[in-house]
Amino acid sequence: MFRKLLLAATMIAVPALAQAQITIGAVLSLTGGGASLGIPERNVIEMLPKEVAGQKIRYVILDDATDSTKAVQAFQKLVSEEKVDFVIGPSVTPTSLAVLEPAGASGTPMVSLSGSESVIQPPEGNRRWAFKLASPETSMLAAPLDYLKARGVKTIGSIAFATAFGDAFVAALKPEAAKRGISFTGVETYNLTDTSVTPQTLKVMAGKPDAIFLANSGTPGALPVIELRNRNYAGVIIANQGIASPDFLRVAGKSADGVILASTPVTVAEQLPANHPAKAPAMEFVKAYEGKFGPNTRTLFGATAWDAYLLFARAVPDALKAGPPGTAAFRTAIRDAMERQTDVFGAAGIYNMTPTNHNGTDSRSLVLITIKDGAWKLME
Repeated sequence: MFRKLLLAATMIAVPALAQAQITIGAVLSLTGGGASLGIPERNVIEMLPKEVAGQKIRYVILDDATDSTKAVQAFQKLVSEEKVDFVIGPSVTPTSLAVLEPAGASGTPMVSLSGSESVIQPPEGNRRWAFKLASPETSMLAAPLDYLKARGVKTIGSIAFATAFGDAFVAALKPEAAKRGISFTGVETYNLTDTSVTPQTLKVMAGKPDAIFLANSGTPGALPVIELRNRNYAGVIIANQGIASPDFLRVAGKSADGVILASTPVTVAEQLPANHPAKAPAMEFVKAYEGKFGPNTRTLFGATAWDAYLLFARAVPDALKAGPPGTAAFRTAIRDAMERQTDVFGAAGIYNMTPTNHNGTDSRSLVLITIKDGAWKLME
């Protein structure tokens, strides 16, 4: 059924053309700190259709090892050697920011699978070629902070990645918390490769915050959760959807129970009410992905890769009118057509794009969830 949904999204009538080959590249974190994000993204790409609008599709997937320098090298290889028409990825914010220059210089549209709005804002220069499907930081913070406010929380601290991703979330946290009468007690940072966050945890806890926000992702995101529980932290722990993966649950174990976050509907697809607009596409994705890789293997990262393809495929018919695959005219037309897409119901969100909004999500793309007994539970 998932395959039927993919094909239905791309079988749109186009003028008769000699068949050409579209090349889609992917720069993913298949190793390194972001591997728990990149591997399910690769799994989805390997499931995607091999033809769209009468054109064959060739996929080229490269590993950036969660390293910005390697991400740039991989992107440049895709552009110069593989002559790609479109790029899915990179997986994380630092690598996505790093490839903006070669994307802009080559005029190659890309859909970053990372979390930070810094990849697409401000919508000018090289960022005109970048799209990003995860909801903005302020959106991901809204529901958890509203939850804290309703329960009388007055102070909040943070433990964050020492990256652009962590910086962006902390920068958004301060004013969003203040709007709700919650004071910020401070932030401590750590690296994706760190094996301990004991000093950072102790410093944050010394500020006696009622709640702590984790600005991290993937399996490295489990470190502060485990440490906070080991130190008997009694406050509320909130996070962002970057931790929403089976690998995080496995590594964090019982320590993760009670963590609260806003995440894409696909995380709890079966628990959504029947009338939720994201339920049907989310369930189609879950059935296909878990049918291939096993129960409870879904991740929003894989679902985001699927949505990246969906947006691209819908743009292909219009782009073919401008020029054949492999040309600058085709790549530019892909970007322009993606900017015009409205009410696209994907597995990881609902999108309405414009030339100044290369994200397009709204409140329907997030639900408030918690972790209970090692599983995701809908709170709304």
